[in-house]
Amino acid sequence: MQDDRDAAIPKPLREWLVQLRAAKALAHANGYRRTAINARETFDALIRTFVTERPELPLVRDDVIPGHEYHVPVRIYHPAPAAARPVALFLHGGGHVAGSVAAYDPIARRLALATGWILVAAEYRLAPECPYPAAVKDSMVCAKQVFRCLGAQGVRYQPRLALIGDSGGGALCATVSHLAQFEPGVAIDSQVLIYPSLDYSLSQPSVTAYAEGYFLERERILWLFDSYLQGQQDRRAVSPLFMDITEHMPHTLVITAELDPLRDEGIAYAQRLRAAGLSATSHTLPGMVHAYLCLADLVPDACSQTYDLLARFLNAPAHRRPS
Repeated sequence: MQDDRDAAIPKPLREWLVQLRAAKALAHANGYRRTAINARETFDALIRTFVTERPELPLVRDDVIPGHEYHVPVRIYHPAPAAARPVALFLHGGGHVAGSVAAYDPIARRLALATGWILVAAEYRLAPECPYPAAVKDSMVCAKQVFRCLGAQGVRYQPRLALIGDSGGGALCATVSHLAQFEPGVAIDSQVLIYPSLDYSLSQPSVTAYAEGYFLERERILWLFDSYLQGQQDRRAVSPLFMDITEHMPHTLVITAELDPLRDEGIAYAQRLRAAGLSATSHTLPGMVHAYLCLADLVPDACSQTYDLLARFLNAPAHRRPS
């Protein structure tokens, strides 16, 4: 069955997956134990190895957004500093345990160039040192204060806010969007969720169908969730897939990967929004695995398609909400 699925994968990615499966078997035979240290090292090395394009931008600047518990470092990317552009808050992936603004820098640069928007990438706190809800609080602080931060820096912007996140960052975006429905003064126009983690209860069929062999595996997901959701017994309640929705939810684009255990929850999330009469679109990239944007040199066409989908969605005329 795995051989049939592998046939649809682009050759460079397919060959890398074969090597990855062999390396995993060897590591476990030698007593490998997953920790936050090696999870972060491995993820950062993956991006450094396979995301080698790092486009130049006219303005890249670091700042800090103050919060009650934690002052959140951010990096501002402006593709056209002479013009006022809309703003996208970017929340990186890494399963709530790994990833960083520095590691994601080349991806953030490409996002800013592709969309033409000001991108503000947030260095939210990571588990297990800072478990749920620390990252949610940091993300919400940034959503509330990002315009103030840009104004204090003298950056020209349009007061229109989108959220962009991949994987665990997609989970944070969706959670902030749901919380913002009930938070005065926080208006989120759009959200783009890229292979997002939206169901901490892992109840969707793709979790079983793609449990092993396609980079992100069920066993690793469970470890990441245990690291993040320490003491949180009701995982369904904190899953964006099952949170309350109102007419104040933002326009939503969900991009999923065909061979991803998280695929079905992303599709189900978009379907649930549409069933409530809201604006939501989903698109599945064939032959792709989770985190393929972090494997850009192996799958350049899929990455280009993703950046194009994202840019067209954000820059389309505002969708009229159903009456």
